[in-house]
Amino acid sequence: MSRQGKSGVGIDVTAPVLHPLEISDRPEFITRLQAAFDAGAAAFGSESDEPVISDAEIRQSMDQPGAATWDVRHDGRRVGGAVVAIGEDGRRASLDLLFIDTAEQGRGLGQRVWACIEARYPAVEVWRTMTPYEDTRNIHFYVNTCGFHIVEFFHPGHPDPGEPPRAGSAGEASGADLMFAFEKRRSPADDARSDNAAAAAGRSAR
Repeated sequence: MSRQGKSGVGIDVTAPVLHPLEISDRPEFITRLQAAFDAGAAAFGSESDEPVISDAEIRQSMDQPGAATWDVRHDGRRVGGAVVAIGEDGRRASLDLLFIDTAEQGRGLGQRVWACIEARYPAVEVWRTMTPYEDTRNIHFYVNTCGFHIVEFFHPGHPDPGEPPRAGSAGEASGADLMFAFEKRRSPADDARSDNAAAAAGRSAR
């Protein structure tokens, strides 16, 4: 699952760069990710005293087999991050977490970060991710901007097999149980975009 900034003006077209996250930078990365996720939840009317995603959940995602955590930088400053998990065969992968820092949102960085991730893993044929059902901004980002398709809707009658069911105080489903699953299968057009993103990232890194 992830949170993206609203469309805005003054979009910068230079490419962001993916850097492997150092272990010592994990606490700051987690704080930034939680701030971005909390701001995204507040945008669609979901606010809580607790973080949308806990430290334990983030660390579990980072530490799972095949996981890689990327610190995203642009013009030398940190602007976001991502956690991906690559399957054993290298052809299927999960975009577990993706965020743009709140101060950097609205500049079109989310789409360019996703292009960099695709370029970093050219062998992946199918990407999968998830987002809460009420997060229309995220749904727009994945479906209309990045080319994902909704493939499944998890709810109490059809729970996510990878997550234990969670109930509200009256035994009703919580928002955590209501999630869309998305998939994206690579196409020749995706390969061309990834090649362009890789070239741009190479120029930015020099």
